[in-house]
Amino acid sequence: MVKETVVFALTSSVDLAAEVCRKLEIPLGKIKVEHFADGEILVEPQESVRGRNVFIIQSTCNPVTERLMEVLICIDACKRASAGSINIIMPYYGYARQDRKAKPRQPITSKLVANLLQVAGANRILTFDLHAAQIQGYFDIPIDDLTAVPMIGQYFKEKNFDKEDLVVVSPDHGGVTRARRLADILEAPIAIIDKRRPKPNMVEAQNVIGDVEGKNCIVIDDICDTAGSLVAGCQILKDHGAKDIYTGITHGVFSRDALDKIEKSTIKEMVITDTIALTPEQAAKTTKITVLSVSEMIARTIDSIENHSPVSRVYNLYNYDSYK
Repeated sequence: MVKETVVFALTSSVDLAAEVCRKLEIPLGKIKVEHFADGEILVEPQESVRGRNVFIIQSTCNPVTERLMEVLICIDACKRASAGSINIIMPYYGYARQDRKAKPRQPITSKLVANLLQVAGANRILTFDLHAAQIQGYFDIPIDDLTAVPMIGQYFKEKNFDKEDLVVVSPDHGGVTRARRLADILEAPIAIIDKRRPKPNMVEAQNVIGDVEGKNCIVIDDICDTAGSLVAGCQILKDHGAKDIYTGITHGVFSRDALDKIEKSTIKEMVITDTIALTPEQAAKTTKITVLSVSEMIARTIDSIENHSPVSRVYNLYNYDSYK
């Protein structure tokens, strides 16, 4: 695999890619990413990719459009350099929340991103916890939508909560499937926060469906952006008598003053993954965040792809059956 495989890191995922390569016992591919004064971007692999299986690791987080352009330009560079296959590992898929027309004249940008990746020359996509699983259907190439829920579940399982005092909470009706998945791992019941969103980044929590009084609550969600929704939901759990409140989040976007909100909130601990890198400046703003790494899952997935074995075996790390 060493000779045939090359892993490139673009600007948002350098540390993650380095850790993946360390686990695969291969060197990180040499590549140059240059941003010019006028905003144009140049991406040049600094080693041969002819006939090789290329894996490009890049989360399309803030600034989303720049990160996406880096990926597209890198794909084009590898394609023109006769790469054998081009595999995009996009731990966080930007624009995933624009997955449908919620109002007239709105774009479906997550579909546009899928088209751009395919037209550029990508052969496979690997991502984590898509905001809407149906986005997989926007692609006409293989896509693996992995989930961090088993890893988060394993972390909370090791805390040895009393099962009688534990409940898994979905922050909205759309996240019930994810909450059920975690609840099965922890052998706990679920509850649902009933809320409405009058406009983007504004939430009005309404009620709680289920019993949370005197319980330790674990709120599970895919994205924490401005944290307004999450903090409001956790507050209503507290208002309904919840004991300690924990959260499990795959993608820590943390826009605006999100970390300040989290630090001042009723949340006891927030568990996130490194699909989006937490900067030292961000880490210094809060004492509540624990980061789990998806590097082992990515490394095992690359190994599975290269050896033509089932990708689902990555969940064996957490004694989780993905076909439940």
